Amino acid sequence: MLGRRRWIGTVAGLCLLSALGVGCGKKEGAGVGPEPASNEWKVGAYLSLSGAETQFGKDTQEGTELAVEEINAKGGVKGKKVRVLFEDDKSNPQEASNKVLQLINRDKVVALLGEVASSRSKAAGIVANKNKIPMISPSSTNPDVTKVGPFVFRVCFTDDVQGQMGARFVKNKLNKNKFAVLYASDDLYSSGLANEFKNEAKKLGMTIVAEKSFLKSETNFTTYLNEIKSAEPEVIYAPVYYNAMVPIARQAKAAGIPGNMFVGGDGWHSDSLVTDAGEEMEGAYFTNHFSPDMPSPNSQAFVKKYAEKFKREPSALAAQGYDSAMLLFDAMGRAKTDTPEGIRDAIAETKNFQGATGAITIDAERNAEKPIVIVQIKGKKFTYFDTVTAK
Repeated sequence: MLGRRRWIGTVAGLCLLSALGVGCGKKEGAGVGPEPASNEWKVGAYLSLSGAETQFGKDTQEGTELAVEEINAKGGVKGKKVRVLFEDDKSNPQEASNKVLQLINRDKVVALLGEVASSRSKAAGIVANKNKIPMISPSSTNPDVTKVGPFVFRVCFTDDVQGQMGARFVKNKLNKNKFAVLYASDDLYSSGLANEFKNEAKKLGMTIVAEKSFLKSETNFTTYLNEIKSAEPEVIYAPVYYNAMVPIARQAKAAGIPGNMFVGGDGWHSDSLVTDAGEEMEGAYFTNHFSPDMPSPNSQAFVKKYAEKFKREPSALAAQGYDSAMLLFDAMGRAKTDTPEGIRDAIAETKNFQGATGAITIDAERNAEKPIVIVQIKGKKFTYFDTVTAK
């Protein structure tokens, strides 16, 4: 259920005793670990289970739940079951910080998973790093997220890589040179990705003919779209979240702009986009972490398990939620000490982890080195188009 913590993997009575038995006097910054007498690992997850990006949070939660079930079915980590405590940050950065502090101080989690949005991951990451609790973001792509400190990691590529590869795809695969950009100026993800795309496009000799920014609260894009259309671009780069792309796509069609002119980023990947604007987005491309039909044994194994449990295909957010949890559990198993510091060190040492979204290596800046997937919208479905690498 939305807005409530889901407790996974242990007997309810033990969960209650554990929750009631935590110390309330812990000072921020001290660092915590699993309770000495505990027969389980407690991991905190803070996600947008309500608010603007609810779908992203729900998908990520489901991927995480699948990972927990899988690891516990194999006996857990070092003989102890894993329990994930989910908290709803309501798609709000301040609430994300509050929930992380709560998970650390009240629940004494040994590690954290979250968030899907860069603005929330950065805010909460500052809290996690100050308290020396390792945190893995499944989907936050802004480069600044992991720069807050040595305890913050991610299993996704970064916007500088994504923006560069998006521009190269438009130039080299689509053979387009004139482009326009449409993005949310008050969103860290959207504005950052737009800047990275523009910078790389200019290096490639491409020409920007229009640039329009808007506020996240806006819903009428007709004026921006008409001005962009008048500039006659060959491609419109729109690195926005799915909830903004739906009205953009509908209003673009009304303005006479076809869906195949749009190129976007991983924020598009939500069932809501193809359900509500699949026809308007026909032929559009976007850079992503995953596609349900990508030709990878690990990916297909994940798709099968997810479909059996949730009765539908997984989104990229679900796959990344699964990978962030499984990589964390793998690191917990490899850690030399069962402490947040030990787990942090093991995460940092991760090389060639075989996830649902591809092979993941954590680099020196605590970012993931991994392939980028190009997805096309065809027949109101997300379809695999290509895999590209940054090197």
